[in-house]
Amino acid sequence: MIEVKLAKTAGFCFGVKRAMEQVYKEIEEGENLPIYTFGPIIHNEEVVKELEKKGVKAIETEEELFSLTSGTVIIRSHGVGKEIYKRLEQKGIKILDATCPFVKKIHKIVEEQEKQGRRIVIIGNKLHPEVEGIIGWCEKPAILIATEQEAEKLTIKEEKLCIVAQTTFNYKKFQDLVEIISKKGYDIIVLNTICNATKERQIEAREIAKSVEVMIVIGGKHSSNTQKLFEICKKECENTYYIQTLVDLDLSALKSMGSVGITAGASTPNNIIEEVHTNVRIKF
Repeated sequence: MIEVKLAKTAGFCFGVKRAMEQVYKEIEEGENLPIYTFGPIIHNEEVVKELEKKGVKAIETEEELFSLTSGTVIIRSHGVGKEIYKRLEQKGIKILDATCPFVKKIHKIVEEQEKQGRRIVIIGNKLHPEVEGIIGWCEKPAILIATEQEAEKLTIKEEKLCIVAQTTFNYKKFQDLVEIISKKGYDIIVLNTICNATKERQIEAREIAKSVEVMIVIGGKHSSNTQKLFEICKKECENTYYIQTLVDLDLSALKSMGSVGITAGASTPNNIIEEVHTNVRIKF
């Protein structure tokens, strides 16, 4: 019989759960239709499709967003820059702010630290919507760092820096990059803004991956935190599979295996995790 280890931290994090609850509440009340989200509410295609059926449309561009004349715009858990709030308020569009409180905290930090004369350094993926949102709360252009090479190359006139991180960034990698920057002699304030849930999920995924023959990571293909989980697990377990739903999993590949680990990203619904977990147990 196959041994299946399911991560306790798999699935919706606090911020995503909160955002989803707010969206469903708005659908139920249905007072200020139509309902839009700026970008997909979470990085999970199954959830986005389900919401579309309920009349929630994801808007992808600022141009499209600012052309709206009525309805409700839901700011997703990743957050947005200051300018977007201002423009929507000027147009009289109702805003439902589902920004994760941990991301909101970063917005306040960068605003306050800039006022104290510090240049903001964001450790994260510059193309990620959360990072784009944080940039939108900085008056001066933020410095973006995601790799050791970028950290090594960092040379700026300002002596005072404030370093923050994308909430879903790899915790160990963040420590490594901060160490490189710290050796450059700047006056640095380092604020580890990686969400605790992210850190715990990554630690647990690594431990499970070390102890199994196959590791399954479940999440949307555009989910940054799921991609990082996959990278972490792959380092520990060669047979690591990245799937969105049960359909993507080749169950026959597990036949000769004695142990399987399962984890999932912060935007993976519980029913998808349960379906994969149940099928792996039942089939073997």
